[in-house]
Amino acid sequence: MQRQTELQNWLHAVYPEQNFELSFAAADADFRRYFRAAFADGKTVICMDAPPDKMSVAPYLKVQKLFNMLNVPQVLHVDETQGFMVLNDLGSTTFLTAMQQEQGAEAHKVLLLEAIDELVELQKASRAGELPDYDRDIMLREINLFPEWFVAKELGRELNFKQRQLWQQTIDTLLPPLLAQPQVYVHRDFIVRNLMLTTGRPGVLDFQDALYGPISYDLVSLLRDAFIEWEEEFVLDLVIRYWEKARAAELPVPAAFDEFYRWFEWMGVQRHLKVAGIFARLYYRDGKDKYRPEIPRFLNYLRRTSRRYTELALAYDYFVQQQVDVAILRAVGRTGWRR
Repeated sequence: MQRQTELQNWLHAVYPEQNFELSFAAADADFRRYFRAAFADGKTVICMDAPPDKMSVAPYLKVQKLFNMLNVPQVLHVDETQGFMVLNDLGSTTFLTAMQQEQGAEAHKVLLLEAIDELVELQKASRAGELPDYDRDIMLREINLFPEWFVAKELGRELNFKQRQLWQQTIDTLLPPLLAQPQVYVHRDFIVRNLMLTTGRPGVLDFQDALYGPISYDLVSLLRDAFIEWEEEFVLDLVIRYWEKARAAELPVPAAFDEFYRWFEWMGVQRHLKVAGIFARLYYRDGKDKYRPEIPRFLNYLRRTSRRYTELALAYDYFVQQQVDVAILRAVGRTGWRR
């Protein structure tokens, strides 16, 4: 409540002699919170609260300017010292909300194709040196969240010698091809929860952790989502649509679709391992439980992909060694996990 009071006081200084009502709008997986300020004349703005002892707003401000080719929130006022920011309001309807309200595949495809168009625009604007590289150290740190948090905390297990060998061999097989992909701007959380249904182009949120990295990463984020899942044939069709649009835009994707689809699937393995670990960490370290029931979806993605490729057989063996039964985890995930 103290932070909210401080935010209100700051807003009164920014908008003197204007009455407004402040209401909670959203919260991120990190420490940011968002509020909507509604003024007497009907105008609304979004207010970001980013506690300065936990995080800096500087990355947000930098990437917001860099991603100005997209419909990102415009910064109206900012106090970096206090960690407060006023943004224009892109509404309250995310693509995920719209998809949950209209569950037909064709309606979903229309929205996803709009998202793909925005992704292509972002990638076309990419320039080396503007963002930190999505390098091996970052990928390794992310992928190791899986044994550190999911296996150790969620399953309550320590890896034995054979499992540690399998894990290292998985890393040695998986990462080099990912790091060899052409590099572009990577949003890193280009998911339907971070896309807003607005008049005209979709609004794009939560971009502050952007890096310069593999071209397939954001497409994986979009089409292999944490909170909604589509049939594989549906996803395959959209990957083809992206590949066609990327080729037309002269982005550095392979001439052969099979090769690009392999990029997409292997990139997915890294992201799914990372996200399963992050969701477990959010629960065990940060006490945030809304992400935990979605972990089985990523385990299912992992199993399906790793058993399709001979080179990833070691990864599949690793998952079998963990005895992770996706069907059971999916069932208990509806109401909370039980060991």
